Amino acid sequence: MLLHLDASARRDSISRRLSQSYAQTWRAAHPEKPYVYRDLAADPVPHIDEAWTELCDYVLEHQITDISRYREAVRTPAQERAWAVVEPLLEEVVAAEVVLIGTPMYNYSIPSSLKAWIDQITFPKMSLKGRSFVIVSARGGAYGPGTPRESVDHQERYLRDFLSGHFAVDDVTFFHAELANARLDPALAHLRLAHEESLATALRGVSEWAAG
Repeated sequence: MLLHLDASARRDSISRRLSQSYAQTWRAAHPEKPYVYRDLAADPVPHIDEAWTELCDYVLEHQITDISRYREAVRTPAQERAWAVVEPLLEEVVAAEVVLIGTPMYNYSIPSSLKAWIDQITFPKMSLKGRSFVIVSARGGAYGPGTPRESVDHQERYLRDFLSGHFAVDDVTFFHAELANARLDPALAHLRLAHEESLATALRGVSEWAAG
């Protein structure tokens, strides 16, 4: 199954264009496999609440590492409501072979809509090993290796470190379209061609990767 998430606040965004390209190619290559889509901006996942923390504490205290047993943590009406949010999100990510995330860089990091989804599905000592994550993103500036702003890229670094460090997922692939602000900012007009080249490279990369 392909689980496809978009997090951009823009309906017509570069990250959505990239993720749509990947999804269309993947589905054409795997017509027999299920596909699930979530728009985290249009239909946001709520932030975790105190009842969610109680579920998390129970799982940790009782050393429950089997995701199928997390339901055992539910003991109160508030926890039942929290679990009603968590359960479908967990079922989707557990069923996925590939998780595709389309996200912009906001303020050097990720949108709160994506962070809310991550928080809801994350429990202590939890593993999603064996799944592949593909992250396609748009960034206003240039943050790649060797650029002046490489050190403040807390988008790719956070996602890669979190997926590896918490979920034991090392199969993570990134495609970035950089310098998107050159489309609008007169001060960056001289970088418009570089942006177009970055976008074209990203689009080509996601299509080739999705085709397998």
